[in-house]
Amino acid sequence: MAKLKGKQSASSPLARTPNYDVESPIFSFRYLDKTHGLDSCNKDEKAALVSTLYKLSQLSWKDLRNAPRHGVGYEKIDRNSFRVAIPKHITEDVNIIAFRFSGKKSMVGYRDKAIFHIVWLDRAFEVYDHE
Repeated sequence: MAKLKGKQSASSPLARTPNYDVESPIFSFRYLDKTHGLDSCNKDEKAALVSTLYKLSQLSWKDLRNAPRHGVGYEKIDRNSFRVAIPKHITEDVNIIAFRFSGKKSMVGYRDKAIFHIVWLDRAFEVYDHE
């Protein structure tokens, strides 16, 4: 198959590299902590979590990054502020971020491409220092 001069072919690696910032987040509970997870939430907190996940899924990662942190946006959490152990699979180069889901209660995790892996539901403000 001949390449067109000056244009990217459909089989080119650049043409297949998605821009995850324009995609909506996908939420994963795969690494959710047992101590700070769904079992520790009450019915209202669980309902708020589902409502928040739906609301966030209607926006792009770019929209979320530019939104206020106490709105639908998120904030980066400094690793030194954690009161719980960070799982080994979350390496030093990974940014840990938090979204609010019920008042100032936060869901904390990390982004991998379009996926937000929720690791903790910090409903009692025990996972990290909330300055």
